[in-house]
Amino acid sequence: MDVSKIMVNDPSGAELVAFARQTAKTLVGNNLTRSQIRGIFTEVRKIDAMWEGPRQGDAMRRLNMLKPKLDYQTSRSESVRVLRDVLSAAIDEVNKAADEKDRSASFHRFMELFEAILAYHRAEGGKN
Repeated sequence: MDVSKIMVNDPSGAELVAFARQTAKTLVGNNLTRSQIRGIFTEVRKIDAMWEGPRQGDAMRRLNMLKPKLDYQTSRSESVRVLRDVLSAAIDEVNKAADEKDRSASFHRFMELFEAILAYHRAEGGKN
C-alpha cells in the first residue's frame, strides 16, 4: 500500500487501518521496541499541540525537522527504518498540501496513521 494514497484518498480510513496493522507487524518482526516508537511519538505529540493556532508555522518546521531525527535514529538502529520510511513519506504528503486547510487535514491523517501504528504495535506484541 502507498502512504500517499492513504494520506490523500482514503475517506473511510479503512486503508489506513490495514496499512497501520501491516506496518506494526513488520516493526514487531524487526524488533522495534515501544520505547523507540514512544521517543518519536513524544516529539510528534508536541508538534500536534502546537498545530492549531498561530504557531502552525513553527509546528510545520518541527515536523520537517523530524525527518533528520528519524534518519539519526535509523543510523543507530536499523529496526527504525520502516517507521522512518512511512513517517517520512507521510510528512512529504503534509508538505504537498495546497493550502492551510489541506495541510491541517493532511497533518491530522499523519497523526491518525502514527497513532494506529503505535496501537497495533502494542497489540501485535511489540516489546518495551
